[in-house]
Amino acid sequence: MKKSIFAEFPTVQFAGPDTNEEFAYRWYDADRVVLGKPLREHLRFAVAYWHSLAMNGSDPFGAPTINRPWMNRTDAMEAARDKADAAFDLFRVLDLPFFTFHDRDVAPEGDSLSESLKNVHEIADYFATKMSSSKTRLLWGTANLFSNPRFMSGAATNPDPDVFAYSATIVKHCMDITKALGGENYVLWGGREGYETLLNTDMKQELQQLGRFLTLVVEYKHKIGFKGQILIEPKPKEPTAHQYDFDTATVFGFLKHFGLENEVKVNLEANHALLAGHSFEHEIATAANFGILGSLDINRGDPLLGWDTDQFPIDLQSMTQAMYYVIKAGGLGSGGMNFDAKIRRQSIEPEDLIHAHIGGVDLCARAFLTAARIFEDGHLAKAVADRYAGWDTSQGRAMLNGELSLDTIAAQTEAAELNPTPRSGGQERLENLVSRYS
Repeated sequence: MKKSIFAEFPTVQFAGPDTNEEFAYRWYDADRVVLGKPLREHLRFAVAYWHSLAMNGSDPFGAPTINRPWMNRTDAMEAARDKADAAFDLFRVLDLPFFTFHDRDVAPEGDSLSESLKNVHEIADYFATKMSSSKTRLLWGTANLFSNPRFMSGAATNPDPDVFAYSATIVKHCMDITKALGGENYVLWGGREGYETLLNTDMKQELQQLGRFLTLVVEYKHKIGFKGQILIEPKPKEPTAHQYDFDTATVFGFLKHFGLENEVKVNLEANHALLAGHSFEHEIATAANFGILGSLDINRGDPLLGWDTDQFPIDLQSMTQAMYYVIKAGGLGSGGMNFDAKIRRQSIEPEDLIHAHIGGVDLCARAFLTAARIFEDGHLAKAVADRYAGWDTSQGRAMLNGELSLDTIAAQTEAAELNPTPRSGGQERLENLVSRYS
């Protein structure tokens, strides 16, 4: 049996922050109990199949630079099995609990719909065999409804109802596979669900289609008894000029409009938040406030560039704030932290991919440990509570709970001759407070 490119690498283990070993975790001690449970259960890391196994280093300006053995196979299904062998060797090396995939990441598209479905089911069966001897489980599955030219005008939002039906069929089978493999979530990312120009777009029609498509997904989830979460992944643009699931707030409004706010949550990506003009912690806090925080795609974008660079995270300060709001929300439940990140085009060796994940894992673990200390100490939470303490008075509660009308509030304010004076928000003090934990 031939060995994969990851077969000879040792399993990465925790060695502590003072180690000089490069293939070791410095902060991710998976069994360390924090806030009542092990780190692995808080963080629930996942390896993304597409960036880790399918990405070849090509970009709009240049040819592929990353050449893996399975990329040279003439038999596409043999290549898919070789890629799966390498994937599960990589999962063993990284010793992370989950992985994620699109259908087209794992199996080649056939010459017909039936052949395409046969291919992905065959590789799913191969996954099941691999998983029987592996610790790695499936965090979520999804369908690629954006790469093939048939999706150039969208999948659910396509003007052609045949594309809608084709897309629904693909999603149905991907949901079946996700359930069969024990997946804990199913994700929908609408990369082409938007428009380039309003001149040829009936937005109301397309939103109605998108709402119906998502309703079909939810109905099928219940029909087959899938217990996992259905997740939408917001993104404001790219590849479309405007994407309908722009950000968390937009998605929540969409879900409310179609009565799906109790059925669907969000899978939030750091780079997508940046493209929408938000911070990652903003999107996490917004989702938590609306009760739709489901899972996270961990990466970073380059603020100097205007596209989705999907780099591995390196900013401890921003990740600490993101983790704080995850903790504050009560955690991710059956969601997790998926490394939707790719090595750079010049990083062409297998070990580059391992180093990238080690760094991302350690950064997130260190950020979580820091955020947990901030949360447990309670100084930040107290400062915020003190700032809003006025709303916990009888007058504040009466106004907020709807017990007072506008004219009553006005009459009381005039009678008391209120003259509020500005109060400092203390931002700098709180920034210093958070920085001292790092």
